[in-house]
Amino acid sequence: MQLGLVGLGRMGGNMRERIRRAGHTVIGYDRNPDISDASSLTELVENLEAPRVVWVMVPAGAPTQSVVDELAGLLSPGDTVVDGGNSRWTDDQKHAEELGARGIGFVDAGVSGGVWGLQNGYALMAGGDREHIERLKPVFEALKPEGPYGFVHAGKVGAGHFSKMVHNG
Repeated sequence: MQLGLVGLGRMGGNMRERIRRAGHTVIGYDRNPDISDASSLTELVENLEAPRVVWVMVPAGAPTQSVVDELAGLLSPGDTVVDGGNSRWTDDQKHAEELGARGIGFVDAGVSGGVWGLQNGYALMAGGDREHIERLKPVFEALKPEGPYGFVHAGKVGAGHFSKMVHNG
């Protein structure tokens, strides 16, 4: 599978490495050019084959909104955006509606595992339509620990981040 990953900090960078170790292609973008595979979101999107998947790992709130807004103008119908940050579940519903109006899918994914996830795997709580979740299964499998545990399709859009909020509490 091929994936664009936005935000290559400690967690995003380790996720990129874990997904690559599983044999998938990851094109990463970060504001820090020293760790980025692409010089811009535009270049990242141009280097992905359609239908594209772009996973966003930036801080919740305005940074996530900014990236989602920019991706909305760059992606095409049939593409999918995944928000893997700690966004509020009600923001997920807004993002899904905005992107859905353009024919772009949206999945929210609560990700737990921190800097240890590279070696141990991540716990993933995803919300979204089944068709989008199924498309992302190879990435979820690459990120979670080996074995039957570590991933749940928690329900509709917002359920992944709602589950992560409860987990954090």
